[in-house]
Amino acid sequence: MAEIKEPWGLSVLGAGSVSAEPQVAEVTLAVDLHAPSPKEAFDEAGGAVVRFREVLRVHGIPDEDVSGSRLTLRSDFKGYGGERVFLGYRCEATYTVRTERLDGLDRLIEDAVQAGASRVDEVHFDVLEKPAMRDEARRRAVAAARRKAEVYADACGIRLGTVLHVQDVDPESLGVRSHGVRMGGDPESDGAFTPGTVRVEAAVLLGFGLLP
Repeated sequence: MAEIKEPWGLSVLGAGSVSAEPQVAEVTLAVDLHAPSPKEAFDEAGGAVVRFREVLRVHGIPDEDVSGSRLTLRSDFKGYGGERVFLGYRCEATYTVRTERLDGLDRLIEDAVQAGASRVDEVHFDVLEKPAMRDEARRRAVAAARRKAEVYADACGIRLGTVLHVQDVDPESLGVRSHGVRMGGDPESDGAFTPGTVRVEAAVLLGFGLLP
C-alpha cells in the first residue's frame, strides 16, 4: 500500500522534447588489416590511410574535422589453449569524420571504404544548436509538470501555491526506447521517436505548495 510519510505539498514529474532535422554527421571508420609480418601490416595499413585521407580531402573534409588514432599493431590469434592458432599481425587505426554535407554522406562512406577503410563502426547524426534545443526542451518539461500539477490540484479542490522545489532529472533515467517508443518513466512524455530527426529531451521534478 502506498504511504505518504512526510506530506508537504504536490510533487510532479514533467518531460519535454524538441526534434529537428539533423545538420551534421559523425562517421567512425577504421583501417583494419592483417598481414603475415609486422612490416607488411604497417605498409599495407599505411597505404590505406594515405588513400583514405586523400578521399576525405576530395570530399572537402578539412583536416580539423578528422580525428584519428595512430596505427597500432598486435599479434592476432584464433582459438584458445592448445587449439590457439597464430593468424598474423593486425594493424589498425580508427578515424572519426565530421561533415555537414549530409546529402553526400553515402558517397563519402562508399569512397572511404573503397580507399581502404575496412570497417564502418558508427554513423551518428546531430544538430548544431543543441544547447538552444535543450533549453527549449527544459521549458516544455516545466510547462508539462505545471499542467499536470494543475489537473491534480483541481481534482482535489485545492489551489497550487508557489514552487518549492525544482530538481533536474536525467531523461535517460525515465526509461528506454523500444522500436521508437519510450517505455516507462513519465507516461505523459510527448512520446514517439520520429525516424530521421534528432531528438533532445529534458525532464524536471517540481514541488508545489498547496493552498486551500
